[in-house]
Amino acid sequence: MATVYGDTTGLRRSLLTALENVYQLNIPRGQPITKEVAEALADLTRQTKREIAIYINRQGQITAVAIGTNHTVPLPDNIGRRSRLSGIRCIHTHPNGDSQLSTVDIASLKTMRFDIMAALAVSDNAVGPVSFGFLAGQENGDLSVQTVGPVSLAEFIEIDFSYLTQQIERSLASSTTTVDKSQPERAILVGVDWPQQQWNITDSLNELAQLAATAGAQILATVWQKRERPDATFFIGRGKVEEISLMRQSLGADLVIFDDELTPAQQRNLEKVIGVKILDRTALILDIFAQRARSHEGKLQVELAQLRYNLPRLGGQGLVLSRLGGGIGTRGPGETKLEVDRRRIRARINEIEQQIDTIRKHRSLHRQRRQESRLPNVALVGYTNAGKSTLLNALTNAGVLAENKLFATLDPITRRLMLPGGSEVLLSDTVGFIQKLPHQLIAAFRATLEEVTEADLLLHVIDGSHPRYQKQSEAVFNVLRELGADTKPVITVFNKIDRLENANAVERLLRHENSVAISALTGQGLPELIDKIVAFTQKFVTTLQLLVPYSDSGLLSTFYNIGTVQNVDYLEDGIKVEVALPADLATKYSQYMIRS
Repeated sequence: MATVYGDTTGLRRSLLTALENVYQLNIPRGQPITKEVAEALADLTRQTKREIAIYINRQGQITAVAIGTNHTVPLPDNIGRRSRLSGIRCIHTHPNGDSQLSTVDIASLKTMRFDIMAALAVSDNAVGPVSFGFLAGQENGDLSVQTVGPVSLAEFIEIDFSYLTQQIERSLASSTTTVDKSQPERAILVGVDWPQQQWNITDSLNELAQLAATAGAQILATVWQKRERPDATFFIGRGKVEEISLMRQSLGADLVIFDDELTPAQQRNLEKVIGVKILDRTALILDIFAQRARSHEGKLQVELAQLRYNLPRLGGQGLVLSRLGGGIGTRGPGETKLEVDRRRIRARINEIEQQIDTIRKHRSLHRQRRQESRLPNVALVGYTNAGKSTLLNALTNAGVLAENKLFATLDPITRRLMLPGGSEVLLSDTVGFIQKLPHQLIAAFRATLEEVTEADLLLHVIDGSHPRYQKQSEAVFNVLRELGADTKPVITVFNKIDRLENANAVERLLRHENSVAISALTGQGLPELIDKIVAFTQKFVTTLQLLVPYSDSGLLSTFYNIGTVQNVDYLEDGIKVEVALPADLATKYSQYMIRS
């Protein structure tokens, strides 16, 4: 059945039939077009006042017919591509009477590698002149285009098309055809400003640009739209989708990234219309996590989150598949590849969940041993790129990777921190938070985030130099609330004050309750932070003066293990010990206390 591509709504049946009949026309091999075909396209263009495009193979057969607007026409998705030329030429009309190729025409020629891209000017009384372009060579993956025209329709028809395509093929073969795969993907960013959006759209898109750059993309343009609510079909309006499609072609973008999570249907609809890979914020963050994961546990958690994200995006029979399993009636050729893919993903999810559960149990044992040591546990939490890893390095010389990138480290790290007076705490670095943190990640990283839920004290690290640090702080507390850790004691640590030029800004930050201003990079303010940690840990310990008989001298080794021994004197009637012990153990040794 002859298919007319593009928006055919509103066309009279007679016009639609006339467009379908174009498929019956043939062009002699070696000839770009015939006068009959050109006049048929011109007549249809005058009646519809819209662009008409045909796609012709080298045998002269019309493989696709499309109708567009008064200034552009869509690309059908059934056009094949080759490493050099596609073997298809695109000839389309320009209703405005100007045959010059547009930037979108040139971009489509490069993207689809057409044999030629030709535009026929259509006026009220004539068809022509004609302008056309073709690929002239390639260097380091960058295609160049040569344009010809305007020429008359008669001159265009007389071109030896077979000879022209042979010359183009030779030119491409002799040029450097190796594409540099290290080149970043070229992306367009898209956002929607709607009433329930908690962040300013500009700030949110700026952060999306940071995420995209972290993932390795090159940002070509940023687009946003104000709406009352996201569109159910495309998330953005249909007109904005067409605008992005044109922008994508003219800029040569191969990726469009949305600032919110898309439904599977929205993602499929957008990819069909725009014609390139569509990602949302969730998929972008998952990609960054996949790049950053280093440990076996981290890789498992990222894979689990990706599988949970991708499972509903496998189009197909929906809930019917949930009835399938590995048993009678489900084996053999009756099961489609989609169903197999779904079953394999579900099986892999179960397998990973079991492995993570085993890791969680091991981590619980380690945590139990740490708890038996009676050392207070302090967890670093904060927005991504706030400087948590830099602070851990500054306090403990941990040697953790610290980069000016989002999600530079994923795997939790725990180190001992020696405090003044000889006491110790355990300091744990955790994964950074971000606004719109995907629920798949919170679920997958729950074992890791247990370090937060089990901590005695949270150091909430905030980038004090960031213009929207309040919003970032709210995003952190939203995640802490979801983890059930929002009621824990918190010291607010405003980091990166070395970037603040105004001293009044530091004073303003310190108005927050139980806060300290530091620069983890330069060391400024670290003594004040340690003093606050010491003040907090004093709630956990009690300093005792004990006199231990020589018959119980074995207690000394116990004191060294569970507390901080500050002084030991060997007297005639026993060993005098000054020791800081956990408060809950103090009464256990009350019999040895020296009464004043």
